[in-house]
Amino acid sequence: MKIKGDAIVLTGGKFNSKSAKTAHGLLRGSKRFKIRAVIDKSLEGKFIKIDKNGKIDIVLNKTEIPVFTDLKSFLKSNIKVDFCVIGVASAGGLLPNDMRADVILSLKNKISIVNGLHSILSEDNELKKISLKYNSNIYDIRRSKPRKKLSFWSGKIYKVSSKKIVVLGTDCGLGKRTTAKMIVEELERNNIKSDMIYTGQTGWMQGWDFGFIFDSTLNDFVSGELEDSIYRCFLKKKPEYILIEGQAALRNPSGPCGTEFLISGNVDGVVLQHSPKRKFYDGWEHVNAVMPSLQSEIELINSFDKEVLAITLNTQGMTDQEKLYHKKIIFEDFKIPVFLPIDEGLNGINKVLSDKYDN
Repeated sequence: MKIKGDAIVLTGGKFNSKSAKTAHGLLRGSKRFKIRAVIDKSLEGKFIKIDKNGKIDIVLNKTEIPVFTDLKSFLKSNIKVDFCVIGVASAGGLLPNDMRADVILSLKNKISIVNGLHSILSEDNELKKISLKYNSNIYDIRRSKPRKKLSFWSGKIYKVSSKKIVVLGTDCGLGKRTTAKMIVEELERNNIKSDMIYTGQTGWMQGWDFGFIFDSTLNDFVSGELEDSIYRCFLKKKPEYILIEGQAALRNPSGPCGTEFLISGNVDGVVLQHSPKRKFYDGWEHVNAVMPSLQSEIELINSFDKEVLAITLNTQGMTDQEKLYHKKIIFEDFKIPVFLPIDEGLNGINKVLSDKYDN
């Protein structure tokens, strides 16, 4: 069965949290799934609206995407879907207990499960029996590839003439994938052929053609899978720009990541996503894991002989005044263009890139 079609997204009461970033990403746009509804007990009876920049609002306008409290209430709506996507990243990658009943009811109604958690649900004995009995499927997006399908780094990255731009972040959960997607869309609006390399499960669910699941790949093959994804995109589409979705952060102690993009991906430039209001790495306040300064992060990237071309800000939790203040002060400090993707879009990013590479 081709994994593409109408879908609902389960968020288990966590829609208004960073845990639901898969749901947020799919609502902002997917070529693979058309999201028909969200299942979230905290927003029963509400509707979800997405503006042109991807800003998500909870509204009462019935023309928007509806929210149902559970699968039972969704089934009464007579909305027809083929897939139920687990839209949260849970602690430890386990299926939350309070979502299990909805997963079971989906399978019993021949709605296949698309699972981006680390837990391999197709190996869960109860869920496996139910899916077989009701002729539904469980698709585990984070299932590791077999060794014979993995690529080792070869050096063919040096044959790629497209400009390669990676969106790195100063921390996890800042919206790197969303910014990469928005840059591609802005370049395409300006008739500049571009594409994105996904490196996480949500990017795959959004339907990008090339990429791999970084945290499901054996470490020795991460560089090769990255290289192969970029190379295949270059051969197939010949884009002027290839945007690469970064993962984690260069110095996040719970999962440092990023040098693979800078070195093995041989990127030409960096867009750096940052949250001025974060003082500690996300979730690690209790061990006093203080985030390094933005200046030191830029200097670290420069030490790899890579340039930060633009800084994009995650403005979650900021007032409008704070957003504009941080945009202004960061530009004054570093003389690097600063964008507020969700608040203002990325109009002008094409000029930043053309000024750098077209002269």
